[in-house]
Amino acid sequence: MPSNSPSKAHDRLTAASPWILRFADRVRPGSHVLDLACGAGRHTRLFLERGCRVLAVDRDVSALADLRNNPHLEVLEIDLEQGSDYPLAGRLFDAVVVVNYLHRPRLADLVDSVAPGGLLLYETFAAGHERFGRPRNPDYLLRPGELHDAVRGRLRVLAYEDLDIREPSPAAVQRIAAHRIAAHPIAAHPIAAGREDPRGSAGGKRDPNARNRLTRPKSEKS
Repeated sequence: MPSNSPSKAHDRLTAASPWILRFADRVRPGSHVLDLACGAGRHTRLFLERGCRVLAVDRDVSALADLRNNPHLEVLEIDLEQGSDYPLAGRLFDAVVVVNYLHRPRLADLVDSVAPGGLLLYETFAAGHERFGRPRNPDYLLRPGELHDAVRGRLRVLAYEDLDIREPSPAAVQRIAAHRIAAHPIAAHPIAAGREDPRGSAGGKRDPNARNRLTRPKSEKS
């Protein structure tokens, strides 16, 4: 079947990102997940199926209509690029998930939204993607090392990649999985507004097979 067939296009919109799936097991049932720029809800559905509570945010949430009665789902329809105030300020999440979205003024806010013991799972298009298609506007393309710089000194990097991929479609991407060190196990902490975040540190090692890839040594993984 041709790669540009309706079936393939539908799969790209509904199948969970392999990057998110790689780290999904680190998000325990009952965790509170923020799915920012949730789109059709592929990652909202993933974490609901895994027993998590999810806040799904986008400027158009009509694709989530079938989930409206799910008691573990909160939906916020808002354009995060309008206005200067971050509408989720003070709220903490056990996992912050962002895929195929970039609004630079919110990067620091998203890092701040990671609760102690929580994860940031972020993947979006990077400089060089203009060779493959949209987006071509540099405002929507991460600069080299930008995601890693965004968490430096604040979260511990579990894995980071800046590379070209071929599946599910050719793209230049950056993606990161980063962890905020907890003062005590994640299961013990309540989600509470205004909770102070302890600061971790970023680190890792380079893989020559990627343009810029960092992963924690196996001995450091929890």
